Amino acid sequence: MANTPSAKKAARKIARRTAVNKSRRSRVRTFLRKVEEAIASGDPAVAAAALKAAQPELQRAASKGVVHRNTASRKISRLASRVKGLGA
Repeated sequence: MANTPSAKKAARKIARRTAVNKSRRSRVRTFLRKVEEAIASGDPAVAAAALKAAQPELQRAASKGVVHRNTASRKISRLASRVKGLGA
């Protein structure tokens, strides 16, 4: 347990940041799941719309440090190629 006032404050800050990051990570996963479901349905228009909605969420999470920027780029790239393949 934290003993000094500064350590107690740090513990409070960490708890707040953890809650925010957990919420952001959950939001990103929801958007990714929607894209996956759209791809599974086989409808290129719905999949493209879902990807267009998910892309800024992933980039925002990367800019906030919730996910690594390379991870976000990789996920966007792989989803985009799958959506593109769906239309062909």
